[in-house]
Amino acid sequence: MNSRRQFFKAAGIAGGAIAAAAVSRVAMAALPEPVFQTLPDTMPPLLPQTGRPYNPVVTLNGWTLPWRMNQGVKEFHLVAEAVVREMAPGMKAHLWGYNGQSPGPTIEVVEGDRVRVFVTNKLPEHTSVHWHGQRLPNGMDGVTGLNQPGINPGKTFVYEFVARRPGTFMYHPHADEMTQMAMGMMGFWVTHPKEKHPLIDEVQRDFCFLLNAYDIDPGSYTPKIMTMLDFNLWSWNSRIFPGIDSLNVRLNDKVRIRVGNLTMTNHPIHLHGHEFEVTGTDGGPTPEGGRWPEVTTDIAVGQMRQIEFVASEEGDWAFHCHKSHHTMNAMGHDVPTMIGVDHRDVVKKITKLIPDYMVMGERGMADMAEMEMPLPDNTVPMMTGQGPFGGVEMGGMFSVLKVRKDQQAGNYKNPDWYKHPPGSVAFEWTGAMPEPARFKAEGGHSMPLATAPKHDVEVQIRKPSGHSGH
Repeated sequence: MNSRRQFFKAAGIAGGAIAAAAVSRVAMAALPEPVFQTLPDTMPPLLPQTGRPYNPVVTLNGWTLPWRMNQGVKEFHLVAEAVVREMAPGMKAHLWGYNGQSPGPTIEVVEGDRVRVFVTNKLPEHTSVHWHGQRLPNGMDGVTGLNQPGINPGKTFVYEFVARRPGTFMYHPHADEMTQMAMGMMGFWVTHPKEKHPLIDEVQRDFCFLLNAYDIDPGSYTPKIMTMLDFNLWSWNSRIFPGIDSLNVRLNDKVRIRVGNLTMTNHPIHLHGHEFEVTGTDGGPTPEGGRWPEVTTDIAVGQMRQIEFVASEEGDWAFHCHKSHHTMNAMGHDVPTMIGVDHRDVVKKITKLIPDYMVMGERGMADMAEMEMPLPDNTVPMMTGQGPFGGVEMGGMFSVLKVRKDQQAGNYKNPDWYKHPPGSVAFEWTGAMPEPARFKAEGGHSMPLATAPKHDVEVQIRKPSGHSGH
């Protein structure tokens, strides 16, 4: 994380650029110094140094924006700008975002905080910020033309409101949305409760990320902003597997995961090995009577979902969107299905003209993940990622929940692959069954021997008798 001290040559740039509140009401000495982050790693939680205390979140492959306290007001500074985002090792995208990244940094506040957000526009066109799900004055809602004029390039606007209710929210432009959101402009917002809430439990791990999607041709860097549905890169916080970090927790931790959807389709988010409950949306905490156990929850466009569970099962558990093409990276969708087609005679003829010709897809698509085919610049394989048993054959919206009994409280470091107990991994059938390891401690028997009764038991049977004409 680095500060650009020369970003503003003079604090006077604020003069005339503050449109959301009067200067006398802002009561500031100068703009808060903007803070930037370009590393794509998951940053540790930002513990509150000032203001009310709370248990901070961890943004998957992201970070939390620092603030300053100014006469009781929590002040943040967002800079809308062009950024370069590493989507996975070997691939970078030219996007628009905030403070060096797409998505922008997570903003964390506490219920009842008076919040002031300075937004400086370094884009080539006007922009705005809509505070999705917030209760606030109408003139702070961020819809260009309706609630405010656009923030022109080089200008700084101020948004000021009270964080009136706890919950899971996001921010994004409401100006030229088709372009700006397709280019990656969005960020997460979390409002923590100021005191114990009857519907908000304390958790040991609290993760958040946004669902977003891009259409970037292999070999290129900039998304196609006019794509409506046929995206080729489905991402979490503008990262694609294997570039998405794992979620590392301690055995029996209470875990909360907050997810927001700013793509153009729904996403059934699925967790292996555990059941969870949806405990909140951008509308607020879910009443207890409206919760039920699930392993998949569908998140529609513009929605937030907050799920919670106890990480009671050790292991490396898949966590992903259950639309299968959303767990693949850049690929063409117009490829014919060749499963079962015998290519042998055709291949002989084609290889005479094209010696390097390869048959693809006659046995499914898994073979393609193992082919070491040359790729265009700035792209990644369609299915990739290596696990302890070989290729994971996934991409896109896929990660791993790693549950470990020896993971220390507050430690988010990625542990090694899970070491499975003997006899607990699926194996090849070879004609004989090995004795399961868990039975060896039971005297060598697969089941305890039944104990014969010591004496006969007399059983009396009473048959029903007819009555009432039946």
